Amino acid sequence: MTDVTASVPVARGGARGRGRHRSPGDRIYRSSFFLLVSTVVTAGLSFVFWVVVARFYTASQVGLATSLISATSLLATFSLLGLNNTLIRFPAEREARNAQISQAMLLVAVVGCGAGGIYLLGLPLYGAKLEFVRDDWVSAAAFAAFCGCAATSMLVKSVFNAARIPEYNVLIDGLTQGAAKVAVPAVLTGLGVFGIVASAGVGYAVTVAVALLVLRRRLGFRADLRTRGTRLREKFRFSVASHVSNLVNLAPVLATPLIVLNHLGAAQAGYYFVAFQIAAMLNAVSTAVGEAVFTEVSHEEARFRELMLRSARIIAAVQVPAAAAVVVGGGLLLRMFGAGYAEHARPLLTVLAIAALPVALNTWACFALKLAQRMRHLIAANTVMATLSIGLSAAFADRGLVWVGYAWAAGNAVAGVFATVSLVRGQAMSPNTASPSAAPATAAGGAAPGEFSSRPYFDPYAADDPYAADDPYAVDAAPYPSHPTGPSLPRSRSERPAP
Repeated sequence: MTDVTASVPVARGGARGRGRHRSPGDRIYRSSFFLLVSTVVTAGLSFVFWVVVARFYTASQVGLATSLISATSLLATFSLLGLNNTLIRFPAEREARNAQISQAMLLVAVVGCGAGGIYLLGLPLYGAKLEFVRDDWVSAAAFAAFCGCAATSMLVKSVFNAARIPEYNVLIDGLTQGAAKVAVPAVLTGLGVFGIVASAGVGYAVTVAVALLVLRRRLGFRADLRTRGTRLREKFRFSVASHVSNLVNLAPVLATPLIVLNHLGAAQAGYYFVAFQIAAMLNAVSTAVGEAVFTEVSHEEARFRELMLRSARIIAAVQVPAAAAVVVGGGLLLRMFGAGYAEHARPLLTVLAIAALPVALNTWACFALKLAQRMRHLIAANTVMATLSIGLSAAFADRGLVWVGYAWAAGNAVAGVFATVSLVRGQAMSPNTASPSAAPATAAGGAAPGEFSSRPYFDPYAADDPYAADDPYAVDAAPYPSHPTGPSLPRSRSERPAP
């Protein structure tokens, strides 16, 4: 593909290097920044949400609600089916982009609702204290709907990332969802435990509604259920493999707290939870940069090596001083939760902060493997990480909480080295989707014969569409109607006049 900045006239987007027309390297910094800010805002407002909930509900109600809300998040993650990665890595061509997004959202929402229903049916086996949700059909239907909304809200983040406008995730997934959740708990106290769950569910629902509105206004999105050209079937194996990889990667996060609880008791489990949450903010740096470079390389595959090396330098420049700061100031952070946390969780937090470096290596290498579509190696790397982290934690947890941190560090270090070696030995830092025969087409910004264009979807009415300048079929951008009538996409290629 061509560099978008090289084909966009200055008159259409202002000075070169500004906004969406900046260089790929600059976009990595910008996208990483907004993705990290979105994570911080979401975490901050979630903290405020639980503070508000604690003021209006009893401790027992909060305890039951956390189980249901955690289940909602987990079921939503299961329901993504890897489509969040497919929408970024393999966007459909312009004419089918609406259909690709529509069908992905519908599928994820339906699977999310179904997963919520199955979870409720199994409550007698693993959650007898939560059966009150299943016994009331209104609560049961609402819980299933919340699972569907939660899954859809996660998927929409990928749509904004694919369009290279991650700042909307800060406004929608961060601020909008957080504000909606914080505003509701005091009003729903009469529902008891389900009032807390419904507060979170309202946040998911509002997020989806606002996201759909923004997609329509900002990207010209229209619901479209036609199946031709969406690439969802074509890339089904990629979706499944990336989904399996994500679930395997999630396993230690779910299993380790249970190991700590069973081996060391509830108090130590609490110390572990707080220390790991602080470390998770450190790990968010490498994740944000990884998601940013995943988007950029998906747009410009020819720059795979350059952008991956640039992202590695960004991660190192931010992750090392951040980890050092937590190692030095970890005691002060833990004192915010109480003197007991500073005393018992400080050694673990120090280990987890240092472990942020191998976590960053593993995260970076796994994003590279995913971009190169080396999915077997990706799954193997995450399996190594999960097996070592869980196995070593179970074996050495009795020696103390800090040994759980050592297990986490060891699992990520070995997996990171494995993934990096697999990457370097496999394709010399070049994605396997590119081939010499495809070079002429991609160099001109189009698709290789028999392939769909991987250019992202943008509103053809928008004056800052970077593709309108080199697309002879694009709708004229001037004037820009505030409420466009008719279809938002150009006509099909068979109906278009010759350029």
